[in-house]
Amino acid sequence: MLLHEILRAAADRAADDIALICPEDGVELTFGQLDAQCESLAAAVAERVSPGGRVAIVAHNRAEYVVACYAVPRAGRVLVPLNPRLHRNEWVDLLNRSGTELVLADPALAPELAGRERPVVTFDEWDALLAEGRAAAASAPTAPTGPSDDRALAWLLFTSGSTGRPKGVRLTHRSLTAGMRTTLARRPVLADTVFLTPFPLCHVAGAYQVPMHHMRARPVVLVRKYDPAALPVLVARHGVTNMSLAPTMIDALLAQDGVARLRGRLRGIGYGASPISPELLRRTADVLGCDLGQGYGSTELSGNAVFLTPEEHRPELLSAAGRPGPGVELRIIDDAWADVPTGQVGEIAVRAEQVCDGYWEDPEATDEAFRDAWFRTGDLGRLDDAGYLYVADRKKDIVISGGENVSAREVESVLRTHPGVRDVAVIGIPDARWGERVCAVVVPADARPSEAELEDELVALCRARLAGFKIPRVVHFVDELPATGTGKVSKPALRRRFATAAG
Repeated sequence: MLLHEILRAAADRAADDIALICPEDGVELTFGQLDAQCESLAAAVAERVSPGGRVAIVAHNRAEYVVACYAVPRAGRVLVPLNPRLHRNEWVDLLNRSGTELVLADPALAPELAGRERPVVTFDEWDALLAEGRAAAASAPTAPTGPSDDRALAWLLFTSGSTGRPKGVRLTHRSLTAGMRTTLARRPVLADTVFLTPFPLCHVAGAYQVPMHHMRARPVVLVRKYDPAALPVLVARHGVTNMSLAPTMIDALLAQDGVARLRGRLRGIGYGASPISPELLRRTADVLGCDLGQGYGSTELSGNAVFLTPEEHRPELLSAAGRPGPGVELRIIDDAWADVPTGQVGEIAVRAEQVCDGYWEDPEATDEAFRDAWFRTGDLGRLDDAGYLYVADRKKDIVISGGENVSAREVESVLRTHPGVRDVAVIGIPDARWGERVCAVVVPADARPSEAELEDELVALCRARLAGFKIPRVVHFVDELPATGTGKVSKPALRRRFATAAG
């Protein structure tokens, strides 16, 4: 199935039913209206961008974003969602690497993209852009030819790489729709489901769940920013039955005064990024009384591939990520791609139709991560005799803070440019709100300012060159970094030491 065919099928079945609600903008679109905008935007994009060309979008969650997710692939072009929280220099690098020909942008973010040698269309110009598409479609003897093969590239999502260089993940129509079907098999969407998500559409966790619910012709409430205080009101106003939240978001929701009003309204919450604690599970059951379902996946997997269903949320399984969905195969392998015995820790590898088509213009990274349709995730884990997956650690040098992936090496490379730094290691340490905080462990150079001054200078340096969520929130100074027997920095030892210090 092609991505835009999901929307067309829903419009054929339920043209007048609500497809999308964006509360902050006061926008509600039916399936018929959403499909019409998709057709118009596809025609406009086909006029402006060469076949197979890339169209970037830099925006927070809003209706136009959803239209672009469908329309750009409908035109036979590739959508490149960029994180709106990145530094402008990071945007420019990704626009150049992807060869983007056109940028769609929030008006508030457009000034940062001006003068970047490619046209930028803001959402203030949206109506004119759609009118351009309608005129182009009316004057053309035939409609623009879109993709005919579901192996065609649909979205190009950049994710923080362990090497510090973001990798572009090639998501096809086939991989995306396969990921949606896998999730639907483990998290069924019912005839009365109304789904709410605050996850950004620039991440696969947010993006694939919108068309997934449209597969069942059910509406999505798309929140621009997570506000736990506003959530009870939104649930009541729009009849929300299901949500997707990170465990830290659930914890914040339970702290709200009006949260008790959700009991009996919410049917289920899907969560991911980290296991849920037994204490949080108990509080959620006591306060909300709803089902909880965990998902494990990645951008390269086009969403979730492993699930712990509500029925499996039992004390003895709470540390498990779950079992693979239909059509998903798991292996635990060593560095040579050989299987390790059941129960032993190795790298998690996945084979499924939802696996991406490799990395954008990066054959070396593709060859390293993909072999015979298997993808090695970079996560360490083990399988038990019942087929449950347990994630042990991350092999990739990544910090996950507030749902954002931060490449430790990228931050280290910036910090090393300061003359007061002799050596540095960046790690994640536990944080009750964000899951992890970015922590820099610095070996100062002999000639340097005081530690307090150096810390201020290092934070300012990162702020000038990196997105805000990548800036170290904690800086520790040490005489030397611990090393493994092969001379590499032992980040597990640093995490143990400073996680204890953080409490």
